[in-house]
Amino acid sequence: MMSNTTTEALDMRVHVPIERHKRLIQLFKELPVGEHFVFINDHDPIPLFYEFRTIFGDVVGWEYLNRGGRDWKMKVTRTEASQGREFTDISTLLDLRKADEKEWKQIVFHRYGMMEEGDVMELISAVQPKEIHGIFVRKFEGKHSWIYKKQDPEEYVVHIKKESKSGLGDDGYSIVDTFDLRPYPPTERHEMFYKGFADIKPGEAFEFINDHDPIPLYYQMEAQSKDPFKWEYIEKGPEKWKVRVIKTK
Repeated sequence: MMSNTTTEALDMRVHVPIERHKRLIQLFKELPVGEHFVFINDHDPIPLFYEFRTIFGDVVGWEYLNRGGRDWKMKVTRTEASQGREFTDISTLLDLRKADEKEWKQIVFHRYGMMEEGDVMELISAVQPKEIHGIFVRKFEGKHSWIYKKQDPEEYVVHIKKESKSGLGDDGYSIVDTFDLRPYPPTERHEMFYKGFADIKPGEAFEFINDHDPIPLYYQMEAQSKDPFKWEYIEKGPEKWKVRVIKTK
């Protein structure tokens, strides 16, 4: 049994993403009320938070001990007892009613990217998820099935089956890392950026935060990169610049 005074962090970076989710969900399932565990991840694990809440209810204490880079450190506490939903016909369950609509795409496609061929995701939402459906139609035509199990005014339930492996993410890509460059000197920022790009595969993306417009990096990439890429501004100053970099196919 894990003590609520446990300080040793579980480094989930050594596992593939789908294995991380499985291990942490099982760990929370067995966690006594009032106790916690700490884990380290290489990107913001916010999709896991919503998956926890969907499966176990509003009994998940979620505290960021460290943000950014490749050392996201989380403290997860069970605040109350809960049964937890058991399922055999689906591989994952996401209740979007518990999530900010601005985060729907990241949550859904990040998790979809981990699914194996033949797996089924169940989505629940209070409104028809038209934008999510549209992305599946555009990006995964012929590679997935989308079936409404319920269409009530306040509750839509969809089963999405992954028929074949495909490109992933917010808009067809998997966001596999997020890091904040602001605490680091310029030379280290460049090293972190290029390592982030080298570590991702075609069809994957990372996001980074800077304290000024990193357009020089864009021009440097444009001139030197042998891999095609896409550069998207998510926030544009004046104090915080956030950019998504996608390694295209």
